Amino acid sequence: MRPRSARAGSDAGLTDTARRVIRLNYGFQLLFNLLWWMPVFYAYQKAAGLSDGQIFGIQSIYYVAFCLFEIPTGLIADRIGTRNCLRAGAVVMTAANLAPVVSASYTGFLVHFLAIAAGRSLTSGAASAYLYDGLRAEKCDEHYLKAEGTARALGLAAKVVCWPLVGPLMAIAHAAPYVLSAASAAGSLACAVALPRLAGANSDTRKADGGRRGGAFLRDAGSALRCVASSRWLALVMVQGVAVFTLSRICQVNLFQPILLDHGIAEASHGGVLAAMTVAEAVASARPQWLSRRLPPVAWVSILSVVLAGTLAAMALGGPWVVVALLCLFAAATGFAYPIQRKLVNDAVPANAPRATLLSVESIVDRGVCALAAVAAGAYLSAGHLDALLWHSALATAVLLGVFQLLLRSGVVRRGRGAHPREAEVPEAVVRTSISGSAGPGVRPASPGGKRAGGPG
Repeated sequence: MRPRSARAGSDAGLTDTARRVIRLNYGFQLLFNLLWWMPVFYAYQKAAGLSDGQIFGIQSIYYVAFCLFEIPTGLIADRIGTRNCLRAGAVVMTAANLAPVVSASYTGFLVHFLAIAAGRSLTSGAASAYLYDGLRAEKCDEHYLKAEGTARALGLAAKVVCWPLVGPLMAIAHAAPYVLSAASAAGSLACAVALPRLAGANSDTRKADGGRRGGAFLRDAGSALRCVASSRWLALVMVQGVAVFTLSRICQVNLFQPILLDHGIAEASHGGVLAAMTVAEAVASARPQWLSRRLPPVAWVSILSVVLAGTLAAMALGGPWVVVALLCLFAAATGFAYPIQRKLVNDAVPANAPRATLLSVESIVDRGVCALAAVAAGAYLSAGHLDALLWHSALATAVLLGVFQLLLRSGVVRRGRGAHPREAEVPEAVVRTSISGSAGPGVRPASPGGKRAGGPG
C-alpha cells in the first residue's frame, strides 16, 4: 500500500508523487506561457520599423510552422519521453524570447516566432500527456481535470498581474518584455528538470525494440494515424474541439482589438478589458466542476461551442459596454471548455498508444483550421466587413456542431463499442463520466482506450 496524504480538501487522496507532479506542472505551465510581450508585440514591431504586411505575414508563417512542427515534435515526445521533451521545449522557448533582443528586425522577429512555434509544439502534447500519465501511474486519475484546469487558471491569473506592468517596465528598459519572457521560460526549465521520473509511464526514454532506429519515428507516426483512423470516437472528439480552439484563438488574439476599436473603445482601455477577460477565463478554467453533472462532458463542449458562436455574433449588435460584457462571457465559456475538451481527448486515446503524438495530431487540426481562419479574417477586415465575419464565424460553427450531433445520433459513431481491434473505442462510462471525474451510478470510471479502471493494462 502506497502512502497517501491524509490532508483534507483538494489534495485528499493524492500521493506525494502525484502532488509533486501537479505542483511542478502548475509552475511549468505558468512560467512557460507567461509571455510578457503579448500585449505590446504589435506596437513593438511597428516601432522596430515593420509594416502591417510584414507583421501579419510573420503571424501566418507562425501558424503554418506550428502545424509543420507538431508531428515531429509529438513523435520526439513519444520517443525520448514527455519529461525530456518539456525540458527541450523550455530551452527553445528561452532562446526564442531573446531573439528580438539580439535583433529587433524582420529577421529577428521571424526567427523569434519560428522558435516559439517549435518550443510550443514540443510541449503542446507532452505537457498534457505527462500530467495524465503521471496521475494514472499514481492511480489519481480523478484529479486530472481539476489539475489541468487549475494550471490554466494560474497561468491566466499571472498574466493579469504581470501584463499591466509591461508599459512602465518598457519605459525603463525597452526590451524588458522579451527579457522577462526569457527569464520566465528559464524558470519553466527549472520546473521541468525537477519533474519526477514516472514508474511504468513513458516519461523518459522509450525502451521498445528499435526505439533508437530512425524507423521508430515512422512507426510511431503510423501507429498514431492508424489509431485515429480506427477510432471514430477519437477522431470525432478531436474535430469537435476545432470550434472551441479556432473561435477562442481568432477572437482573443486576432479580432480582440478590431472589435473594440470598431465599437469606439479607445486603445487606452484595451488593457483593462483584456484583464477582465483573463480573470473570467481563469475563474472558469479553475472550476469546470461548476457545470451541471446531468450532462456528459461531450455535450458540454458542444453547448459551450454554441455559446462562443452566439456571443461572437451578438458582438455585431451590441454597444461598447455590451461588447465588453460579451467578451468576458466569451472568455468564461472558453475557460470552461478547454480542460473538459482536453480530458475528453485524453480519455479517448487507447492504452499504450503514442499519446503525445495523438495530442499533436489534434493540435495540427486545430491550428490548421486556425491558419485558414486567420487568412479569412484578414480578408474580411481589409474589406471592412467585421460584422459579416462575426456572423459567418458563428454560422460555420453551428454547421460543424450540427454535423457532429448528426453523426452521434445516427449511430455511425458508437460510444459503447470500439472500432479498434484490441481496444474498446470509448465505453459509455467515459461518455457518462461527470465533469468532476466520477462516473455515474453503478459505473466504474474508465481509463483511456476504453478499459475499465483497475483492469489489465
